[in-house]
Amino acid sequence: MKQGMTMKAWVSTAAATVVLGCFGVAQASELAAIEKQGFMKVATEDNYSPFNYIDRGKPAGINKDLLDELREYSKFDIEQEILPWTGLLASVSAGQYDVALTGAIITDARLKAFDFTPPIASAQHYFLTRADAEDINTVADLDGKTVGLQAGSALLERLPELEVMLEAQGKSLGKVVQYQSYPEAYSDLAIGRIDYVINSVVSVNEVVKSKSKVFKKGEAVSGPGFVSWPVPKDNPELLAYLTEFFLHLEQTGKMAELQKKWFGESFDQLPSEAITSVEQYHKLTAVQ
Repeated sequence: MKQGMTMKAWVSTAAATVVLGCFGVAQASELAAIEKQGFMKVATEDNYSPFNYIDRGKPAGINKDLLDELREYSKFDIEQEILPWTGLLASVSAGQYDVALTGAIITDARLKAFDFTPPIASAQHYFLTRADAEDINTVADLDGKTVGLQAGSALLERLPELEVMLEAQGKSLGKVVQYQSYPEAYSDLAIGRIDYVINSVVSVNEVVKSKSKVFKKGEAVSGPGFVSWPVPKDNPELLAYLTEFFLHLEQTGKMAELQKKWFGESFDQLPSEAITSVEQYHKLTAVQ
């Protein structure tokens, strides 16, 4: 169901949805236990290109390639299970899996349930509008315009940043319409029911790449953001192991290679450390 909401309601809904979906009793294995049992259990999804998806019946995406690299790097086996996104984070938080190999955007709410590996991609938010919308090119042009986002998404949590950007220019945020999925939002944008959609930079690039005659990419509407793998809290040894793995990929140039392959660009300014607290996250994502 699509609906307009107040700013206070948007933030409360987004935070509550994510937290309720993620909290559980963390029972995931520490690194020593993983090494003793001889395997690590990871959860992935299959419907979020270019991170995880199915191509001609086979898994594809950057996380598939990163999983291959992790298997080669590790001395233990890695068991993979594919889950729908709706239950993936909750299953990892509950300790059914050791880590989620997915395109999860780091948020304040998710940091209450998870620590995050060094990021694999930028998740800075950009706006997307119709290719023929000559009056919408900059953030200032969004004044009073109707925006579409996915209900309960991480994008809602940082929507106030756009409101601040607009107010600094004497402008204001318009009506917000929430959708059950982004394809629904893109469909309404294409036919003019809404004026623009906000999504992470990788997703916006994917949409414009596939439908350049229909949509165009606008400007950033948030500070920096990050896509990373979530690891249940209180699992520091595993987090350190995965951080070392990502450092290995960075030093060998493999991470940049995979980013260029799947995103069309490498994100050279991403943090190289794990992200474990809201305070650390806020320092890394402060609007410049």
